[in-house]
Amino acid sequence: MTTLAEMAVEVLSTADGREKTALSRAYAAAWRASREAGRPIPIGRAAPPDAPARPDRPELLSPRDVPRRRPGTPEGRIALLHAVAHIELNAVDLHWDLVARFAHIEMPPGFYDDWVKAADEESKHFNLVSDCLEVLGSHYGALPAHAGMWRAAEDTAGDILGRLAVVPMVLEARGLDVTPGMIEVFRKSGDAGAVAALKTIYAEEVGHVAYGSKWFHFLCGREARDPQPLFHALVRRYFHGPLKPPFNDEKRAEAGIPPDFYWPLAEPAAG
Repeated sequence: MTTLAEMAVEVLSTADGREKTALSRAYAAAWRASREAGRPIPIGRAAPPDAPARPDRPELLSPRDVPRRRPGTPEGRIALLHAVAHIELNAVDLHWDLVARFAHIEMPPGFYDDWVKAADEESKHFNLVSDCLEVLGSHYGALPAHAGMWRAAEDTAGDILGRLAVVPMVLEARGLDVTPGMIEVFRKSGDAGAVAALKTIYAEEVGHVAYGSKWFHFLCGREARDPQPLFHALVRRYFHGPLKPPFNDEKRAEAGIPPDFYWPLAEPAAG
């Protein structure tokens, strides 16, 4: 019988973005159906790859080498959507990797419900943004992209608390800060399709950040650890650089992350 961990590894091992997200959505639907039928797919064990399969394009560059484009131009807006598509595709892999890599840790079924749902929604987001690119005469892979997206997964491969702290509670929380500005860029340009796609992403990313906070606090409680100082220590260990304000305090609070978690990290730690 196929296990959820094996499904996760198969998604991670699929290179093409559209094929990866189609498989991700199919496996998410299968997981939901099994849970609703009262015969859940077993979690199982499987060895995820060190890095997910990727298509030949986009070319992956160091963050400092990715060309900067002005969002006020058509080319700049295409580049912005391309960057979002790249982030969403990486998020699909990050969530499935979380399922497979830490399957040996005993967790409640709701943990898997949440991260399979998050992977499903990230798959939808990738396709929404890819569709917007195609309307504009481009496609995912047409431009270079950021090569550093998987670094957080590599750095936290042996630390589930570190993974939860850095990926949903830092990287995805950053999306809550910057997405309203992106929506305004496309609203001003009259691109209703991109506005609708980004609004969907914005609404659903709050839930993904909330999943991170929920399960981080769950594990802290199970291990009798104080969440706030542990979060600060883990982010300083695994995240490279300070957090960048301005912060979307309202949406971060909605996701269960209070200001005293992130404001102290907005400047480099002393020493």
